[in-house]
Amino acid sequence: MRLPGRQQRWAAVQYVQAVASFLLWLILAVIAWPLALIALIVYPIVWLISLPLRIVGISVKGVLDLIKAILGLPARVLRGPRRR
Repeated sequence: MRLPGRQQRWAAVQYVQAVASFLLWLILAVIAWPLALIALIVYPIVWLISLPLRIVGISVKGVLDLIKAILGLPARVLRGPRRR
């Protein structure tokens, strides 16, 4: 399936980041394997702890966008219909 341009670039960026992360972990595993194992154990725990913070961030962004839309409504009404 072919993705649109922006989504295709974003998918490519995510792929490159994933490969780079894996290669860095492999280097860490060769240099200091106990630290690499600790990183494998700690990363999911940190990710689970950060999930509620992400949910709060998404909620706050939604509320601020709603306030922005409500405050901008009078200007949009006074501007009138768009002419094409």
